[in-house]
Amino acid sequence: MELLKQRIRKDGKIKDGHIIKVDGFLNHQIDIALLSEIGKEFKRLFGKENITKVITIEASGIAVACLTAQHFNVPIVFAKKSESKNIDGDVYKTTVTSYTRGKDYTVILEKRFLTPQDRILIIDDILATGKAQRGLLDISRQAGATVVGIGIVIEKGFQGGGDRLREAGYNVQSLAIIDSMENQTVSFRE
Repeated sequence: MELLKQRIRKDGKIKDGHIIKVDGFLNHQIDIALLSEIGKEFKRLFGKENITKVITIEASGIAVACLTAQHFNVPIVFAKKSESKNIDGDVYKTTVTSYTRGKDYTVILEKRFLTPQDRILIIDDILATGKAQRGLLDISRQAGATVVGIGIVIEKGFQGGGDRLREAGYNVQSLAIIDSMENQTVSFRE
């Protein structure tokens, strides 16, 4: 998606540890017009899959998932990184490791929001090693739901997470795949 690549080149910042900061438009301050275009592109890529729910993990993937779900006219459900008193009933649980935070989280999703009848589109802002996506795959498996695709805004292709998911048979569609981030320059896979 050329519009996204241009925005990454213009406003993305490379940090040590293969981190790309896109917080000025994607996951802290949010450019709604850009996210709407991203949601529209995911609708084009996955529109024939009869999706019933979009799922993500809090917090950075929520905005992208919301605008994507709007184009599909389906609900978004997000796995929470902490339990709270307002969680009712049984939950699905899994552990994920955040690449940027270097920390493990137990994520939960209430069972009433995900069923064996659901056809799931997993959406996330960034894919590095794929651990967050594998966590959502695990929750979907526990629910007996069918994962029909994984939509990623920015994939760091050099970290291999997307390749491993594709090798496992998942339909992973990334709108921008970064092949390298060297000398403050981002190179994209074509």
